[in-house]
Amino acid sequence: MPSSTFFLDQSESQKRQFIDAETVFLAVAKAKKAAAEVRGSMLWRDLRDKSTLIRTSANSAQKSLGPRSAETEAIYANFMARKKSAEDRLKALKAQLATQQRLNRALRVGRVPNVVVGVLNALESIGVQEHFMVVGTHALYAYETAAGVRIAEEAMATRDVDMLFDARKHISFFTTMKKLDSSLIGVLRKVDPSFEVVEDQLYTARNQDGFEVDIIRRAAKDADPHPLRMSDEDDDFWAVQVSMGERLQSARRMDQVVVATSGEMALMRTIHPLDFARIKQGLSTQLGRDPNKSGKDALQSRIVTELVNEYLPHFLLAEGGAASIE
Repeated sequence: MPSSTFFLDQSESQKRQFIDAETVFLAVAKAKKAAAEVRGSMLWRDLRDKSTLIRTSANSAQKSLGPRSAETEAIYANFMARKKSAEDRLKALKAQLATQQRLNRALRVGRVPNVVVGVLNALESIGVQEHFMVVGTHALYAYETAAGVRIAEEAMATRDVDMLFDARKHISFFTTMKKLDSSLIGVLRKVDPSFEVVEDQLYTARNQDGFEVDIIRRAAKDADPHPLRMSDEDDDFWAVQVSMGERLQSARRMDQVVVATSGEMALMRTIHPLDFARIKQGLSTQLGRDPNKSGKDALQSRIVTELVNEYLPHFLLAEGGAASIE
């Protein structure tokens, strides 16, 4: 297949729309962070016959900041002003984001499966997005988005997304999930209630449409738990070890805003495209690899290498020239 048939350029209107939508999406993320810094509230309460400033957290914990004084009044006024400003800005940006997502849909800017974007945003909403990376075929959506093109459909077709769990950070992940009294399969069910872990393939959850989410990990080493269930819930995932897990885990990271067919956006965390190409090339020649998969591995490796050479030359700066999969 000649390289010219690998890629289809997006229209100029689609490219402009993505830039506008991405700008708003990133502004919303920044505004959410600012709003999180002033979560909870402050109030005055009489304690021991003295008006005292109390800081309340989002989980209702309370802390005394001292009796009323010029200093505590200034703290109160500054906090309430920051809180209102942050909340007003976030509300306004969310309204802009809704408009941008409608435009994304109208102009057909995105083609990432809606369920994938939904899962990414669900993980972000509970603060565990840093524990997962999208690897495998769905990473190509990040690369094509960065390049402003569409990759040939035969290289993209898949009904499952591989999520690499960072077992090195398992304590932090499990601590967060316990605080939330949640499970990973429970998070997926907020996106689609029909998700169920497959009985004879416990690293996979499948929904009623046949779409699958696979939770993979590197081979256990050092302090990695093994086997690894993603929560204490009986019906949750068990992460599966994969041969290329260590290479995937140690690869350079790439963060890219991606767009679903619905117009909704998410931040996809994946690996550097040239690392992806090299790992896929290695898989294509791996002894015992399923022939049906090895051919696709080789094709994806070639496509991503050419995509970087033709559209993403800035990724080559650390490579010393044109990319190679040799």
